[in-house]
Parts: sequence; C-alpha cells; structure tokens
Amino acid sequence: MEIFDYAPAPESRSIVTIRPAYDLFIDGEFTEAKSDERIVTLNPADEEPLSEVAAASDADVDRAFAAARRAFERVWSPLPGAERGKYLFRIARIIQERARELAVLESLDNGKPIKETRDIDLPLVAAHFFYHAGWADKLAHAGVGPSPRPLGVAAQVIPWNFPLLMLAWKVAPALATGNTVVLKPAETTPLTALAFAEICQEAELPPGVVNIVTGAGGTGRAVVAHPDADKVAFTGSTGVGKEIARAVAGTSKRLTLELGGKGANIVYDDAAVDQAVEGIVSGIFFNQGHVCCAGSRLLVQESIAEELLTRLRARIERLRLGDPLDKNTDIGAINSAAQLARIRELAAAGEAEGASGWSPACPIPERGYWFPPTVFTGVTQAHRIAREEIFGPVLSVLTFRTPEEAVAKANNTQYGLSAGVWTEKGSRMLWTASRLRAGVVWSNTFNVFDPASPFGGYKESGYGREGGRHGLEAYLG
Repeated sequence: MEIFDYAPAPESRSIVTIRPAYDLFIDGEFTEAKSDERIVTLNPADEEPLSEVAAASDADVDRAFAAARRAFERVWSPLPGAERGKYLFRIARIIQERARELAVLESLDNGKPIKETRDIDLPLVAAHFFYHAGWADKLAHAGVGPSPRPLGVAAQVIPWNFPLLMLAWKVAPALATGNTVVLKPAETTPLTALAFAEICQEAELPPGVVNIVTGAGGTGRAVVAHPDADKVAFTGSTGVGKEIARAVAGTSKRLTLELGGKGANIVYDDAAVDQAVEGIVSGIFFNQGHVCCAGSRLLVQESIAEELLTRLRARIERLRLGDPLDKNTDIGAINSAAQLARIRELAAAGEAEGASGWSPACPIPERGYWFPPTVFTGVTQAHRIAREEIFGPVLSVLTFRTPEEAVAKANNTQYGLSAGVWTEKGSRMLWTASRLRAGVVWSNTFNVFDPASPFGGYKESGYGREGGRHGLEAYLG
C-alpha cells in the first residue's frame, strides 16, 4: 500500500512587514527611548533575528505613566461609555481586517503553529475587544454597584506564550471601564504588541490611552512598582507573581495575578476514549505546552489505562513537528533557549527519578528550539515532573482506582488553575467538578475559551478573574 504524506503548505511571510528596529509607544507616538539599550527578538524556529526593540528605562516608564495619567483625567474617563465602546469596536474590526498578517507575525515571533494563531488566537483577540466594547456603556448593570468608576492607570505585564491574546485580555477590559494603560510585553515576543500600537493609531485612539514600553525584567519591575499605577495586572510565572505581590503589598494598588498551573485531566473508565485522547492531546500539546492551564497531569482510571495509553501513543505519532508557518504543523518551536533548557532539565529529572519517558520518532530541525511531544509513565506524585510546571510538551501520567482518589490526586498540588473531567455520567461529572480546587473545570473538552467566561485560579495560580462580568470588577472602584 502506498503511503501518502502531506505536501508542504507554508503561509507566506510576505504579508508581514517587520521594521528593523522599534521604539517605545508613548502618548500615541513611537518615540525613542532614553536608554541606548536594545533587545533583539529572534524567530525561535530558526534562531534568525527578526528585529530589535528599545529597552525602556525608568525615565521612559515615567513618561508613559505621565501620558496615561493625562489621558485618563482629560480624555478617557470623562468620555461617555458609548463613545469608549466605539473605539473598542473599531480596534476589533481592524484586528479582524489584519488577522492574517497578525497571525503570521505571532507565529514568527513566538514559534507557535500558524493554524493556532490563525484559527484560535486571532479570533479570540477580536472577540475580547468586541465583547468588552459591548460592556462599555452598560457598566451600571455589571453587578458592581450603580455608579462604578474606573481606577485610573493600569500597569499591565504580559507573557510570551499568548502575546496578542494576553494583551487583549488586559487592555480590552481596562479601556472598556475607562482606565488607561501602560503595558509591557515579554522581551522575547514584543512584535504583535507593537503592531497593536499601530492599530491604536489607525483607530485614532486618543494619545496616552494605551502606552507600550518594551524591555526585560527591569522594565517590568519599573512598571508594576510605579507610584502612579492604580492597578497592576500580571500574567506569568508564579515566582514573578510572588515578587509583584510583595512589591504591591502595603500600597493602595489593586492587583490581579494569573500565574502557573499543573492542571489535572481526569479520565474515568466510562469516558469516550477516542474523544478523551483528542482532549488530552489538545490539553498538553497545544502551543507546545506553553499554556498555564495545560492538562499536564493525566489521571486515568486504572482499568482503562493500558487501552487509553495505546491509543494516545498512536495519536501522538501522527502529530507533525516543524515549521510553524506550515499549515500542517501541529507542534511548533519552543519559544526560547532558556525555556528549552528548562524543559530538558525537568524531562531529565523525570528519567532520573524513575519515570519512563516516551516520544515518537520525529525529525528535529537542525536550527531553532525544539522538543518532541513526550509522555512519562510510572509517575508518582513525588516526582518533580508531577509537581513542577514544565511549560512544555511533556505529559505526566498517573492512575487512580476510585473517584475519591482521583480528586485527592488532582488537588494535591500548590496550583489551582484548571482541570478536565471525562465521563459519560453527568452525576459523576458534577460530583468531581464540585470537589476540584481549580478555577476552570472543563467537561469532556479542554482548552475552550470565551470572552464571556471568567478565567483565573486558586492557591499559587493567582487571584482575581479575567473575562466576563467578573473580569470587569478588577478595573472598577
């Protein structure tokens, strides 16, 4: 029998124009940084430089906050909600018009497959702006009091795993509620945030309403610690989140943290196995596992473990790793050398502690940052790979015999962001979900998001909610 293979189906880079260098976006204009320091952003698929961006100094951050404060007091907060909503609608429409360009740019800068940026990230980005545009003139009906008021200037720091989507999660509710923004994107993925700055100009958003300062950790610390910030919103690692919480403690700043996770994906013996396999693959290999709510711990009922793992391995063998711009690619590049080193270290720890790792035979490109989809069996709750967030395409498999044991193992973590439950019995689903200490519990699916649904966690996964009516509260006083 002749075996058919996929022909290459690359998306063209020609739709994207990347400047050789980018300045800061302050008060509606791209402006030179006071510092001469620049940061080079690479394409993680081939390690080739894409552009260089300014590293904002403390003086630059001061300028951004001064612009945001002026815009808040003179323009944005006095503007009627219906007028603010018009700007958000306009931004959403421009994002839709430029969706193909933005999807390619995101895949180039981040390393994720184009089919994810094109079909998931960009539609959700536009949806968040459309959704919050609708709230802008209805805040009195959001359940936060009859006359809710904006807090002021929001300091926002976003991660590299969903650069444009996390920007939308932060900026859209802040603007809808009448706040202005100083935002710092991740140093490895700044390009779509800077493209968003161009969108703000195209939408004729008043100067100073959105300010974008690029840089590394020092810039982020200057943003969240700035005395003129009324609200701090951060998505990223638990370690940095703790540092921010300490910096904000004792001040009047409001704080939301969306941090790490070690989500449990529970599969009962009555689950539809093929459906569960698809959910497991989506739960851990979507975006190379660079997902805070990834289902990185598979808890499978002992009686079906062998059958499920056989089907899971067969499914993983059909995943395609390679060029993120190829429309057939399932697994893209790891975002950075530092993250690849972290994944390798924890995978090696899994082997050293006695777990058994398996990966399909798949060619690894010679250049770029790559890690094959990997499944560890023989994992115990004492293993580092079962306790620590790997943030990569690595799945740890544990088994259970009773629902009580499944819940106990799922909750045995310092995190509490997400979980999935797979069963044909509605009563078992509700029983399990009500006992899981996780902010988001998916039923017979995984990684499904909607702007109207609040997202957030418990314990070391942070506090506060983003999205939905609940997410508006974080920006209203």
